[in-house]
Amino acid sequence: MNYKDIRIIFMGTPEFAVVSLDKLVNAGCNIVAVITAPDKPAGRGMEMQFSAVKKYAVEKGLTVLQPDKLKHPDFIEQLKSLNADLQIVVAFRMLPEMVWNMPPMGTLNLHGSLLPQYRGAAPINWAIINGEAYTGVTTFKLKHEIDTGDILLTEKIPLTENETAGTLHDKMKVVGADLLLKTVIGLSENSIVETPQNHQEVLKNAPKIFTENCIIDWNKTTVAINQLIKGLSPYPAAFTHLNEKKLKIFAAEIELCDTSSIEKGTHQTDGKNYLKFCCADGFLIINDLQLEGKKRMPISDFLRGYRFN
Repeated sequence: MNYKDIRIIFMGTPEFAVVSLDKLVNAGCNIVAVITAPDKPAGRGMEMQFSAVKKYAVEKGLTVLQPDKLKHPDFIEQLKSLNADLQIVVAFRMLPEMVWNMPPMGTLNLHGSLLPQYRGAAPINWAIINGEAYTGVTTFKLKHEIDTGDILLTEKIPLTENETAGTLHDKMKVVGADLLLKTVIGLSENSIVETPQNHQEVLKNAPKIFTENCIIDWNKTTVAINQLIKGLSPYPAAFTHLNEKKLKIFAAEIELCDTSSIEKGTHQTDGKNYLKFCCADGFLIINDLQLEGKKRMPISDFLRGYRFN
C-alpha cells in the first residue's frame, strides 16, 4: 500500500502538534479528519478561541471534529463513518479503548522521550531537570497503560549545555514530525518491526509539573538548581521569593565558591550589575527574571528599576 492511500485521522491540540500535521499534509497523506479540543472563551473579552490545530486544519480545508466527550455515541458513529485505516495522536488527551482500538492499523502516538524512559505528561521538562545528556522522540502504538505500547521508531536528540524546555520543545516538534512521517511510510511498506518496551529497565518518569515542583530549594547545589531553572524555562518557570513577592527565574549562571557560612537562599546585589542567590556550593547569578506583577526582563533592566529593602 502506498502511504498516500492510508486514511488517517489526526488528533492534536497545541502548536507542537501543528508541525506534525503540516508534515503529513505536505507529504500528501490522506487526512480524512482532524480531531481537536473544543473552542473555549479566553482573554478579556472572553471571545471563543480555536486551538492551534483547528486554525491550521480550517486553513487547509480539512474536516474538523471537536467532541466534548470521546465516548459519546454520536462521536463514535462519526469516527466509524470516516472508515480510517490509522489514527495519529500528537499532544492530545487520553483516548478510550473504543477509540484507539477502532482502526485496523491501530493508533500511533508521538512521545517526547526515548521510551520507556520518561513516560508521562512532561518528558521535555524532566529530561533537562534530571541533567540528561540526550533525549529523543518515539512513535509507538497505543494500548491500555499510558505510554507503554510497542515502539515503532525512535530518534535521539542531544541536549546542549544551555538547553531549556523551550529550545528542546522547538527542536522536538520538528524532529518528531519527521519521525512521524517516516513511521507512516514504514507502516505502509510493512518495514517496521514493532518492539515491546523493555520493562526490566530502571525507569525515570515524567509526571505532570505542579507548582510545588517549581519552587527553588536553595539548599541544593548550583548545578541542580540551574537544571531546574532550564527545565522549567520559559514555562511554567522555577521561582523563589524576593521581599515576599514571587520571582520567576528563566536563566542564570553558576559561581562556585565556599558558602558554608552564608544562609542558603539569601541574595546579594550591588543594585546595578548583579543579583545572586546563595546555594549549597556557590551562587546562582540571575540573568533573566520576572517579578510578580511585572513583565519578564533581563537583569540589567530589573536592577535599574528595583529598589531593594
